[in-house]
Amino acid sequence: MAPPASTSSDVRQTCAAVLELLLPHRRSTDTDLPAAVGDFPEQLCQIAEFVEQGDPIVFTLLGFPCKSPSPAKVLGHLPDEGERLSLTFLDDLCRRVGEVYGPGARMAICSDGHIFGDLIRVPDPHIDAYADELAAMIRRENLTHLSVFDLRDVLGDLAYDEKRARVHARYAPTVEALRAEVRADEHTLALYLGITRFLTEDTVDFTGTRSALQRECRQRAYGVIQRSRAWGDLIAEHHPRTVRLSIHPQPRGAAKFGIRLLDAPDAWATPWHSAVLHRPDGTWELVRRPEAERQGRLVLRDGRPSHFETG
Repeated sequence: MAPPASTSSDVRQTCAAVLELLLPHRRSTDTDLPAAVGDFPEQLCQIAEFVEQGDPIVFTLLGFPCKSPSPAKVLGHLPDEGERLSLTFLDDLCRRVGEVYGPGARMAICSDGHIFGDLIRVPDPHIDAYADELAAMIRRENLTHLSVFDLRDVLGDLAYDEKRARVHARYAPTVEALRAEVRADEHTLALYLGITRFLTEDTVDFTGTRSALQRECRQRAYGVIQRSRAWGDLIAEHHPRTVRLSIHPQPRGAAKFGIRLLDAPDAWATPWHSAVLHRPDGTWELVRRPEAERQGRLVLRDGRPSHFETG
């Protein structure tokens, strides 16, 4: 819903100015249609809750889970230049909010790798290492507006499998409810198909037929959406007053605002499913690893594969 009519004009103007900073980076499947501030009443209302109180705006972004397990897509299991550039962009976005709204903004990166690590078949130690390197990047780059939150911050010292089971049991929708939603809602269908595609591409150890793999991935896709929804509800409890961002394309009017981290030809591309290509004109783009290898040469950073560079 939009801010109430009683909201002062100054607050409304400030909310619009903050949202204007997000619009150029909106991740959507309807990019051919120009978007205006008024198309996002949910986000205007979320922002207004902070502005009316004069508090720093808090963004939550569910994402940065772990690298794809497919070596055909990524350069390893640790964050690379794609994550560094994305984190730098998000920190700068918060800094620019401070230019139009004095109290500024901060962002919690709610890393969701552990919540569905068993379903995407990435071992928990790899997810730990990925999240630890994200936090180290934030410190090294002095990205003072960012923090990381993950399943290690929830349910104490329980084993990951037990944490996943408890979060799923408390928050996840049923498969039956999701199937009905996929049939009825175009956005949910697109999400289901996108996740199924990723799972099919990322499975590297399947010994059965292609059709059997696709059936299995369709089943796992429902599990990933269940866990993602559960993680979102848990985050809403831990961070009840936030502006909610998503790395998935989001329609106008949705409760979350889809945010594009880097330029990419695919609306679903992320740094953890792609490689980064640095072009001679200084631009950076997320592309499939084979395409990056075809166009550029591999660059190392601190002795690890980082990105590809053309020219």
